[in-house]
Amino acid sequence: MVRLVKKIIRGKCPICGKEKVFGSKGNVFLFKAPKMKECCPNCQHKFEKEPGYFMGAMYVSYALSIAEMVTAFIISRLLGVPSDYILYLLLFIVMILWPFNFRMSRIIWMYLT
Repeated sequence: MVRLVKKIIRGKCPICGKEKVFGSKGNVFLFKAPKMKECCPNCQHKFEKEPGYFMGAMYVSYALSIAEMVTAFIISRLLGVPSDYILYLLLFIVMILWPFNFRMSRIIWMYLT
């Protein structure tokens, strides 16, 4: 179980666990999206099995975003951030973490299916 979580966090291939799924992580500030490899260089596993395969990853991304926003909301309330600014803080966090959510949701989806 620990090995599985490590492979997911590191973004490794779900079959061999040796090569990374994404070639680039993306950059929010440069408006670059993460770039996914077509197949694993080690085991030749094709990552996108069919068109629309990653539609289910949207649900995983939604769950990740909600978890991040709930965590940020609780921390901001504990730190005494005024209620007027919490919405802006949550929007900022979601915008900054979208490349991470994109990568993690696809990797988690590949491991689930």
